[in-house]
Amino acid sequence: MKITFIGINYAPEPTGIAPYTAGMAEGLVRTGDHVRVITGFPHYPQWRISPGYSGSSITENLAGVRIRRVRHYVPARPGLANRLLMELVFGMRAIVSRWGRADVVVMVSPALFSTALAALKARILRVRGFIWVQDIYSLGVSESGTGGKAAGRILRLIEGTTLRSASGVIVIHERFKRYLVDELGIDASKVHVVRNWSHISDPNGENRSEVRDSHGWTPHETVVLHAGNMGAKQGLENVVHASRLAAEVESPIRFVLLGDGNRRRALQDMGANSRLQFIDPLPDGEFEETLAAADILLVNERPGLTEMCVPSKLTSYFNTGLPVIVATDRSSITAEELERAAAGVRVDAAQPQDLLDAATALARNSDLSRSYGQAGRLFKEQYLSEDEAVNTFRSIIKPADD
Repeated sequence: MKITFIGINYAPEPTGIAPYTAGMAEGLVRTGDHVRVITGFPHYPQWRISPGYSGSSITENLAGVRIRRVRHYVPARPGLANRLLMELVFGMRAIVSRWGRADVVVMVSPALFSTALAALKARILRVRGFIWVQDIYSLGVSESGTGGKAAGRILRLIEGTTLRSASGVIVIHERFKRYLVDELGIDASKVHVVRNWSHISDPNGENRSEVRDSHGWTPHETVVLHAGNMGAKQGLENVVHASRLAAEVESPIRFVLLGDGNRRRALQDMGANSRLQFIDPLPDGEFEETLAAADILLVNERPGLTEMCVPSKLTSYFNTGLPVIVATDRSSITAEELERAAAGVRVDAAQPQDLLDAATALARNSDLSRSYGQAGRLFKEQYLSEDEAVNTFRSIIKPADD
């Protein structure tokens, strides 16, 4: 089968959608398919093009995947309007690129507007087109409060029309499917669920002490680590406030923010204290070992984010065997996922004292922490297998006569 993926994010971007698009493309190559990818220049989560990428376009072959990278505008401070411009520029470049004689085109959303353009071309070429929904775009705008009600209605119309036009839609969670069917009017028979998987290698933990020493973590500290993007929807001001509370009472809890994003500078400008640490993005290997060297892993979300996304970091967190705290609304997908895995503790979003109290309680109960970590790893092994995801994905997109 000849498959073309179109998505603005791809490896070597370390977080977000990119690892899953790359993992799926490489997994399909291993099954014997011919895979082509049209993508942008690496820019996420730092929102600037990575060093070493120049010119108008680049052609690569990575792990058997033929990759065409096209340059596009990248906003330094992303908002609704300039992200729309970025997606439109990428979309125009993607549709004029050669798709090959594809049997199937898989469009990754977000980005919604480049997906809409690619879906239009797929219909013109009469190529079977599937949309892989990693975040629900219109819901994200409405839940984040950006753009206003009018923008939300327009985006909802565009997203619904685009998804209904596809041969099929693949989503990463059952609640995504319910929303698309009930709210956007997508035919339920066209919507399929393929869960994201744990895409990082298992840390061996043999050099845990050395890793902790390299980051300045002392043996008596309990390290609570948040990894990944530092953007608006993460609401990481909550973590900064919790660290201040910890510093005021000389708590042994250390909060660590690992990664980058458009809110990192603002978070740092809120003021340093002895219980807060920022770590730049780490390469593969070091990233996994640093996660495993922490004591507790954290997902933090701003209030009101209940349906728009499933944090990709949860799949990596469950792989470590460490307990997880999620600071999020009770009705969120994140809370539902944690409860299903029985892998940790939920506290309300934007309640820094509750976050500090939960971390302190886990630090004092090693047996409970261990049981949460073991449950998360078991959940990963049972439900978050990469091989299962690739095989299910392929069975959905393959032509009936393949």
